[in-house]
Amino acid sequence: MLQQRIEGRWIDCFTQAFALCGVLPGDTAAILSETQSRPVNVHLAELALLRLGARPFHLVLPSAAQSTPVPVRSTGASNAIAGLAPVVQALSQVTFVADLTVEGVLHAAELPAILAGGARILMVSNEHPEALERCAPDAALEPKVKAGMKLLKAARTMQVRSAVGTDLAITLAGATVGGGWGYTARPGTISHWPGGLCLAFPAPGSVNGQLVLNVGDVNLTFKRYLETSVVLTIEQDFITSVTGKGLDAELMRSYLAAWAEREAYAVSHVGWGMNPKARWEAMAFYDKNDFNGTELRAFAGNFLYSTGANEVAGRHPLGHFDLPLRNCTVELDGVAVITAGQLRADLA
Repeated sequence: MLQQRIEGRWIDCFTQAFALCGVLPGDTAAILSETQSRPVNVHLAELALLRLGARPFHLVLPSAAQSTPVPVRSTGASNAIAGLAPVVQALSQVTFVADLTVEGVLHAAELPAILAGGARILMVSNEHPEALERCAPDAALEPKVKAGMKLLKAARTMQVRSAVGTDLAITLAGATVGGGWGYTARPGTISHWPGGLCLAFPAPGSVNGQLVLNVGDVNLTFKRYLETSVVLTIEQDFITSVTGKGLDAELMRSYLAAWAEREAYAVSHVGWGMNPKARWEAMAFYDKNDFNGTELRAFAGNFLYSTGANEVAGRHPLGHFDLPLRNCTVELDGVAVITAGQLRADLA
């Protein structure tokens, strides 16, 4: 296990990330965390903000009680705020929020009200600082992610295929497109670190076909590389069957069946990773406690398929799978943006 202590280079790394977010001397900065947050990251955020001359303060919330039949992981929808109006008000009135909650507030119910006040938020993924250091925000990534988002917004369809049998058709009409490059300097916006993603949240009834998870693909909810193939049949957004003879399929079937709500089987978002610093094999080097897996969502050329909450489709289940797939070909209106896992040149 890596040590949870302050390193000078990590203070530098946090300082550089916050500087890219436009944090200036005198800015008010809230460090939002909870009792189960990673202490070393909370401390690093404080030291970095002080180095920049900002005026930071801590807002620490009790981590919420477990209320679900199975553990919930990596949703991006922290429930630590729990609708507390004074907390929302405080966060909405600062210049900058360093989000160190365990799950992050990217999809939290309170996010629109916080952003409406003009705060900008950097969600720092619950990783060991070493992973954050390797995937430090890079200004060179911003124009490439923006170019990918522009392509997504203009497209009507996404087609995903692979040599092992993936054949997925996605209608993009009515979808909401998002993305992130690891920092944000514009008031009223949020980004996450590590960054490097282009995503679409499809409208209802937009996703159909077959998704084949091959050996070496990733189930980030379980923090596990697949060792056996899993085939998902998807009809009108919903997984209708999970087939496969190995443990990986058994685990997915069991986890999905634990949720009483059918919406747990539905698509959340689809998209691809663009971060050249992010590594597919990184998870092999960390204990599960040291790794949240945002890096594997963002490694360049992966196709990311996720189940769970999708506000565009009016679905809000807590169950969530993030599934980065390798070696897929992704086409927008028949034009490839990824070919067999390789980003095209203008996006790479």
